Amino acid sequence: MDNFQIETAQNITIKQQVAPVSTRIGAFLIDLLIIICYYTIILLIINALGFSLDESLYVYYALLSLPVFFYSLLFETLMNGQTPGKFLTKIRVTKINGAKPTFGSYLIRWVLRLIDISLASGSVALLTILLNGKGQRLGDLAAGTTVISEKKHITLKDTLHVDIEEQYEPTYPQVTLLSDKDIQTIKELYSKARRTGNHKTILKLHLKIIAITGIKTEIQPSDFIEIILKDYNFYTQQM
Repeated sequence: MDNFQIETAQNITIKQQVAPVSTRIGAFLIDLLIIICYYTIILLIINALGFSLDESLYVYYALLSLPVFFYSLLFETLMNGQTPGKFLTKIRVTKINGAKPTFGSYLIRWVLRLIDISLASGSVALLTILLNGKGQRLGDLAAGTTVISEKKHITLKDTLHVDIEEQYEPTYPQVTLLSDKDIQTIKELYSKARRTGNHKTILKLHLKIIAITGIKTEIQPSDFIEIILKDYNFYTQQM
């Protein structure tokens, strides 16, 4: 499933990681299992109490079925966009602009489940999600919501790792005064500054590193930071 970006009125870009269809199906099956367990417990209690199948029992059974009828609406409202299935699979309902859905949004999604999922056995929801590209079924389109994944996908560029040559010779042993957190912050800010051409940020990082480590250098700030990242990787790999 594709990711997409939203530009808010404050010119802030929000990256949404759309929940995969397989994960949403998994969440649905978990919720279905919970509902089946609920009904099983009710039937066992009714049988244990020795109730006979008369009209009054059907009334009680209908009342006990109300939590199942309002299952998704109840849990998504109380659990900030999650049912137990969504919680376990780390997905959540959110507004398409990244805001928290209102009760009205959850209500619209719940009402349209009848078309999306119940009447068509989920085929309408599946087709709409696949064609839409933003993880939206009909209920989401009407409510202005989508379902996002909250799982963090860590890639090599998100770690401290920097490629260094096999025979690399470090320049600044003082880099060991920096912590993993320091290096991670430096790497993230430096990478972003290079992409955007923000030389001021690179210069600030250069001065901050010098202030912490006491290194004296005449090397250009950008080259200096590159060496710092490589040196830190070299020394930490020796530990």
